[in-house]
Amino acid sequence: MTTTIAVGYEKNLPVTDPDALITRETPVSELGPYDLLVEVEAVSVNPVDVKLRANVPARGFAVLGFDAAGIVRDVGSNVDLFAPGDEVFYAGTIGRPGADQRRHVVDSRIVGRKPATLSFADAAALPLTAITAWEALFDKLHLTERSAGTLLVVGATGGVGSIMLQVAEALLPHVIVIATASDDERASWVRSLGADHVVDHHADLTEQVLALAPDGVDWVFTAHSQGQIETYAQIVRPFGQIVAIDDGPRDVSPLKGRSITWHWELMFTRPLEQTADMIEQHRLLNTVADLVDSGRIRTTATRTLTPISAATLREAHELVEAGRTVGKIVLHGWDENAAAQNR
Repeated sequence: MTTTIAVGYEKNLPVTDPDALITRETPVSELGPYDLLVEVEAVSVNPVDVKLRANVPARGFAVLGFDAAGIVRDVGSNVDLFAPGDEVFYAGTIGRPGADQRRHVVDSRIVGRKPATLSFADAAALPLTAITAWEALFDKLHLTERSAGTLLVVGATGGVGSIMLQVAEALLPHVIVIATASDDERASWVRSLGADHVVDHHADLTEQVLALAPDGVDWVFTAHSQGQIETYAQIVRPFGQIVAIDDGPRDVSPLKGRSITWHWELMFTRPLEQTADMIEQHRLLNTVADLVDSGRIRTTATRTLTPISAATLREAHELVEAGRTVGKIVLHGWDENAAAQNR
């Protein structure tokens, strides 16, 4: 049986506990017909990693990690999208072991070619957030290059917001983008990514947004919707649309009077449900890679840690858990001696 170095958890512990994340040798999953075996060179940490580590029982040893960039080493019998030696990036799925391992098995239909102009570390910052932003804008809100109106991005300094601003700048020329930020540094960050206007989400959002869009915004993307429905009901125009990626709220009835549409976006739905259009994630990641290589999108990596180990992943989890990160935290390189020390 082939094994590999992996970082994961056995118990739901505070991130400050040395055992919150640990290194083990774990079996490499068998390749399915559409699978790739990827030698992982870099990973990044997302809020979903933190939520799983803190709240979901491991039932043994659970390997986390979704964003990854690496090199294809083997392919399943039905794979025709990639070959050994190809450089790839992807976001995996919560239905299979995570990417925080040296050798990782992933379905080829949710994998894209790594942007040629990016390092593995800079590429690993992009997949999960790019898929989320793309599906929110184009699958949920159905925006096109002809769409005209105003988009409010709530949580614009986070990973998804940081890539959404760039996608809107590159592909939605007639959409005015309002981004939320909490201080001058973050306001400067979102402007550099394409935001037309910036508002402070710690102040009166209704007053600020309606000063910029008196008739209301056409669309809202929100990473922080809990407790905001009454506000959204005031700032979204009649027949407008909202797409949310967080866990709340459950009652959106205040939106009914204006016939405002509410969407949920979960980028894991396609691989979890094995939908007939799973390959759309492969296609959109390739498009993102093209946009990167043409200079229209840049990495959202803002901090890089090395090597990939239990200690550096705990550090990254702690930073993400604090909720003050701008862009993405990435990790690259492996401590090849870690597994022997933790058996």
